[in-house]
Amino acid sequence: MKSKRVAILGLLVALAMVLSYVESLVPVFIAVPGVKLGLTNLVVIIAFQVLTAKDAFFINVVRIFLVAFTFGNFFSLMYSLAGGLLSYLVMYLLLRSKKFSIVGVSTAGGVAHNFGQILVAMFVLNTSQLIYYFPVLCISGVAAGVVIGLLGGEIARRLPKVSV
Repeated sequence: MKSKRVAILGLLVALAMVLSYVESLVPVFIAVPGVKLGLTNLVVIIAFQVLTAKDAFFINVVRIFLVAFTFGNFFSLMYSLAGGLLSYLVMYLLLRSKKFSIVGVSTAGGVAHNFGQILVAMFVLNTSQLIYYFPVLCISGVAAGVVIGLLGGEIARRLPKVSV
């Protein structure tokens, strides 16, 4: 692995961790647990566009583990991993199809992230009643996904494609 690539990936993982911490400081005034801004997904969206899908996956997974070990616990790791991996898979497949804009990809990723977390919560708490939270989480996932997609698209447009 080239040193330039290691440096870029390290910086993006660090940025994702900082955004995750900043996001934890922002109160979300909705009565449904789990609603977040999705700031860390901004780094993944940018990585998809200026790096490779493999790099985006690496950043996503490393960030999830580091944030869980630094600021969270085993349950936050389970929720984040389920949401992050499902979100990544959906975004990867939509990008490969070349039929969706980055805003559409980000939006689908936001909804998929919330769906993955609801599935884990239903399993952990052993109740299917949590599915009733999904419509609200779906709306928040769409809203956050659109904002993150717009920001990520604009930032990536201004950055050079990185060949590492």
